[in-house]
Amino acid sequence: MYFLWGVSSSAYQIEGGWNADGKGPSIWDTFTHGINTIPEVANGDVACDSYNRLDEDLFMLGALKVKSYRFSLSWSRIFPDGRRSSLNQNGVNYYNRLIDGLLARGITPMVTLYYWDLPQALQDIGGWESVEMIDLFNDYSDFCFATFGDRVKFWITFNQPHTIAWAGYGTGAMPPNVNNPGTAPYIVAHNLIKAHATAYHTYDDKYRASQGGLVSIALDADWVEPYDVTVHREILAADRALQFRLGWFAHPIFKNGDYPEAMKEQVRAKSDLQKLTGSRLPAFTEEEKNFIMGTADVFCINHYTTKIVNHLTDELTPASYQFDRDIVENEEPNSPTTVIWGQRAVAWGLRRLLNWIKEEYGDPDIYVSENGAATDRGMTWDDIDRVFFYKTYIDEALKAYELDGVKIKGYIATSLLDSFEWLHGYIYAFGLHYVNFNDVNRPRTPKFSAHYLYQVMKDNAHHSRT
Repeated sequence: MYFLWGVSSSAYQIEGGWNADGKGPSIWDTFTHGINTIPEVANGDVACDSYNRLDEDLFMLGALKVKSYRFSLSWSRIFPDGRRSSLNQNGVNYYNRLIDGLLARGITPMVTLYYWDLPQALQDIGGWESVEMIDLFNDYSDFCFATFGDRVKFWITFNQPHTIAWAGYGTGAMPPNVNNPGTAPYIVAHNLIKAHATAYHTYDDKYRASQGGLVSIALDADWVEPYDVTVHREILAADRALQFRLGWFAHPIFKNGDYPEAMKEQVRAKSDLQKLTGSRLPAFTEEEKNFIMGTADVFCINHYTTKIVNHLTDELTPASYQFDRDIVENEEPNSPTTVIWGQRAVAWGLRRLLNWIKEEYGDPDIYVSENGAATDRGMTWDDIDRVFFYKTYIDEALKAYELDGVKIKGYIATSLLDSFEWLHGYIYAFGLHYVNFNDVNRPRTPKFSAHYLYQVMKDNAHHSRT
């Protein structure tokens, strides 16, 4: 298979049409229409209006000549109340037009089933804290495999389960805004891992033979560099940071069906000191471990930046995933800043992360499923900082591939167009294309970075080495 160059988006960030043609509300609709804490009280009601401007998006993708487009399905556009009985054919038709439009242009659809926008009706019955979600997600996945799988050959179950668990249920910064840092993130992650494995087996059992696709999960990690590589305790702290971020999900799925030892030990020790009867980290049965192990065909990693990590004996109260790690993370001070605090452009970290994944998880095929940098929203053309970001990061990915033998199979740039950036609203822009959100027609224009990436993809990365 050729190298999969692509660009990404997600449903809530670009589609708009929040209640169009039978779509049901998601937890992001509820949040942005309710306790909205986002700058300018922004929301995704219209966003890029991609629900009504599909042809424009397809035109941009065709002009870029990408090999792949990573997008997500809105669960509540397909099942307005989250269940198959509520099927909305208008939603199915929209995604059919998108998929068919991509294939007509020779573009491989890379489809994310869940990118944070849970149907509100399912949050009302407990959301991801409930084990009921495992079967509900499986039914939704099963429907999507059956409906789109004749044409979609690359599936991603969840995008950044770490973010769902921690930002959604730990800090509560993101919907469903549950602030329970000591236990909820672990329960949610436990359910997400089981839901992922269940959907994977459904694909295996019912669709793989006839459809022949790939199924994975998009995990996220910063690279973490020890503060002092000569001090054993600091090296352990950096490893712990990676295990708590990436290993939390990758260790069960890619290694042995269970959580990393470092994570189990840390949470058990903290729980003991908190006088709890058992660990706050749930346990998998042997049967569950066997069921979960090996449930991804390739490794998908979202990556943006690198941090420096120190050992820290952290506090016991309140109980928190954050304190369980016994680390402190700081910015890498020698690298260029971007407009988002804590997201410096540290290109060498990508090569190190890719090598760590190669060594830790048995040399899998790896796709960089998101990578990019933000600029201010007013940047309509000359986004030279983003060009520098892509040039240096792609160069490091190329070194990992050519010099280190990492099996990188694809690189997905984030993102196709300026869009709703979650808790940042529209202040920052990740797009290769500028969108004028003040214009009702939401016109899109390519930035310098779009031209740059077009050239890189055309020359298949040799360009990035010049």
